[in-house]
Amino acid sequence: MQIEDYIKAGKIAAEVRELVRKKDWIGKTVYEICEEVEGEIKKRGAKCAFPVNASINEIAAHYTAEPNDPITIKDTDLVKIDLGAQINGYIADTAVTVCYDVQFDGLVEAAEEALANAMSMIKTGVKVSDVGRTIEATIKQRGFKPIANLSGHSLEQYTIHAGRSIPNIWSIGGFSLSETAYACEPFVTTEQAGGFVRNGQIKNIFAINSRKKTKNEEADKLLDFIWENFNMLPFALRWITKKWDEKKARELLQILIKKKAVQAYPILIEINEQKVAQAEHTFIPNDNGVTITTKI
Repeated sequence: MQIEDYIKAGKIAAEVRELVRKKDWIGKTVYEICEEVEGEIKKRGAKCAFPVNASINEIAAHYTAEPNDPITIKDTDLVKIDLGAQINGYIADTAVTVCYDVQFDGLVEAAEEALANAMSMIKTGVKVSDVGRTIEATIKQRGFKPIANLSGHSLEQYTIHAGRSIPNIWSIGGFSLSETAYACEPFVTTEQAGGFVRNGQIKNIFAINSRKKTKNEEADKLLDFIWENFNMLPFALRWITKKWDEKKARELLQILIKKKAVQAYPILIEINEQKVAQAEHTFIPNDNGVTITTKI
């Protein structure tokens, strides 16, 4: 495990997250947000681990801007800005909810407190079921609901979801934490919510599934481009239109999806369309406690 690269990526991600937290995004488009935040990551010497997510209100996760996306942030919106930095494929994944309407402060605070309480109990050997129990109890004490079918995840080089889950609710069984990298990300919603997410229609985040050639020369060129630039990590259409025009990029991407060379990820929407807040850190447990790589 390249702990130095994890820590370097974490420092950059944390700095950018704090910029995001302090900035007034009202009147900005999601395109401007995603491009600006990604620019800040690159400016500091890292690459993006995935397209910046700007998921608004009942959209819990996985919305990134389309090319020139016109959706504009209003003063009543609750916006989850989830960002990732990578150094040599070693990832820092962190998120903040920005909100300018005081009626949703409680939701945002519940997500932050659940994350802080989870981090305070981390060390090697701790059971993830106990982490989930702490997150759930913190959120419920504040009169809100955790989203049961969203969870944190283990991280590996060039792999953002590396197979192990950090639950946001108490669950039976599960594994004990070892000295590897994980992301913990409590999602909080209202008492009126179902407490689950469903897949939405929109799919604007993609990742390579296979490097097997499609027999379409142009599509195979795009596949090579994706592999060379993003490896197995997620990417956005915006990142391809720097090289192909938008119409062509969409066509080629559809060919790759049809051939199962590329996978498209749907946005995730709270089932009762209630507002959602999120907070997230990347951490590495050790015998004495934890290194939170994305902590300032």
